[in-house]
Amino acid sequence: MKTKILIVDDEAPIRMLLEQTLEEIEEEFELYRAKDGEEGLKIILQEKPDIVFLDVMMPGLTGYEVLDKIKDKDELKDIKIILLTAKGSTEEIEMSNRYNIYLYITKPFDPDFIVEKTLELLQ
Repeated sequence: MKTKILIVDDEAPIRMLLEQTLEEIEEEFELYRAKDGEEGLKIILQEKPDIVFLDVMMPGLTGYEVLDKIKDKDELKDIKIILLTAKGSTEEIEMSNRYNIYLYITKPFDPDFIVEKTLELLQ
């Protein structure tokens, strides 16, 4: 069964950069994309991806609101969440600690770091 990876970000250039970055990985996986939190939540509930790159600041449902909606669902507890944010403040990082976050990455991010961490998760 292929690993499922979901990118949820309201900025098309960020989605495209992540997509191009992940294409460097030679492992097989299915890639899903969502332009906002509502669409991301729908895909999470339907597809139950293994890895989610989730933007924090989005119109409509924020990344944290998506996390609030999935945090108590047993069937989703193994999803590895990688939060993406333009803010790297201490308060923001502490807020993310309330959730089961695998990794917290500030934008702009290093594509090589994304590849390295994704490969770790695919092992």
